[in-house]
Amino acid sequence: MSQTLIDQVFTPKPNRFETRQDTTTRVAREIIEQEVAARQAKTARLRAAREAREAEEAASQPVTPRPRRMPKPALRRGGTR
Repeated sequence: MSQTLIDQVFTPKPNRFETRQDTTTRVAREIIEQEVAARQAKTARLRAAREAREAEEAASQPVTPRPRRMPKPALRRGGTR
């Protein structure tokens, strides 16, 4: 006999505790997946709003060049030699 036929015929039936655990696990994973999807949707929405606000601010503010700093004169070390 092939191994798959043996596995199909002699599969153990889960007892009621395992079935409850499987149900609990499945429901918990579904809840977690829903929360992850909601969090990702919120993140995408907030990111789009932030990028739109930043683009609006960048368009409204004129770009002004920064004034150049004058180089500091070199310090002379005074001493008696």
